[in-house]
Amino acid sequence: MSGQVPVSKRASSIEYAIRDVVVPATKLEKEGHHIIKLNIGDPIAYPGLPTPQHMVDAYAQALQDGKNGYSPSYGLPELREAIASDERQKGWDATPEDIYVCHGVTEALQIIFAAVLEEGTKVLAPGPHYPPYMAYPQMYGATTVEYKLQHLDGWGLDFDDIERKMDDDVRLLVLINPNNPCGTVCGAEDVDRLLEIASKYPNCVIVADEIYDGLDFTGKHVSVASRNTSQPVIVLNGVSKVYYAPGWRIGYMAFHDPMGRMDLLRDGIERLLRSRLCASTPAQIGFLAGLTGDKSWMDEYRSKVESQRNYCIERINAMDGVEVESPGGAFYMFVRLTDERWANADKEFVLDLLHQEHVLLVHGSGFSPELGKGHIRLVYLPNIEVLKEAFDRIDRFLIQSRI
Repeated sequence: MSGQVPVSKRASSIEYAIRDVVVPATKLEKEGHHIIKLNIGDPIAYPGLPTPQHMVDAYAQALQDGKNGYSPSYGLPELREAIASDERQKGWDATPEDIYVCHGVTEALQIIFAAVLEEGTKVLAPGPHYPPYMAYPQMYGATTVEYKLQHLDGWGLDFDDIERKMDDDVRLLVLINPNNPCGTVCGAEDVDRLLEIASKYPNCVIVADEIYDGLDFTGKHVSVASRNTSQPVIVLNGVSKVYYAPGWRIGYMAFHDPMGRMDLLRDGIERLLRSRLCASTPAQIGFLAGLTGDKSWMDEYRSKVESQRNYCIERINAMDGVEVESPGGAFYMFVRLTDERWANADKEFVLDLLHQEHVLLVHGSGFSPELGKGHIRLVYLPNIEVLKEAFDRIDRFLIQSRI
């Protein structure tokens, strides 16, 4: 009677590379080593990019005012209105009834997958991709098929590959724009072409993950919904990245359904939302302050992040053994390992760098075993002084590995 209680296959097969690499880093920290962490897209983990004070004040005041109770399952009405107003400024006719507030985009994805996917269905998502797009669909008997991003062309969408892989079993076609982990920004032409492909499959919904839309350094980003006239589209966004409040766990899904084809799906999603009660009430009030209050701070933050991006590109271009396609948005870069020793050993590179130089990155194969291998993801949120030290250590590691 001493055997182990069995674990489900769905749980034991889950991998989340971004946090999995933290385990050995934590062990080193317990041994007294200082780790430069460039692994996680958490703006609050790095000095210089705090959550705006008026948002923090609104959150704190909500607590002081006793606004801690359950709120409506679809989100506070005033927040849904503010989100709809913000989406309308992006070029489409969103209403409060189109908005559903969740515990971050991650919960929104889980709810969408639960409502849409069944045995034998598919999700078509970019590769490389944000790990939950691969991890969660299998919980519902579905599979994730990756379409290629073109690594020698700025990680742009490979439309020929998308068309080859689309079929009647694809229920969700995913666009992450700007992309995590590559930083790709798709403009109007790309979005229009994706919508045209989806139009051939009546049971397919486009999932437009636009959580980084305010961190576009190209000026070409467009909302998918703003270009859409007929397809079912679910837009995902939230407070974590552009509003610098990831720990608040407030995201939303916004439905754009010009032809009224998602009525049954929305009913299912609403049932799931009611069954899990609600998102954090005071955190919703904090997000509301961000949406309706002063936004002048955003330019300063975006400028800081962009200057750090430019510094990283400059350093990488000056190093032997690595190269990078300049990211157009978000705050990541997907760096190619060109040294023969590491080109097919990206996880080994990450772990050896961690143990020898105490710099923590994420292996590219953690974002796609096939399409991400031979790369590393780097977060460029730290101040330039920290980035300089990190690159000095990475350069030293590369030089030593060739000796």
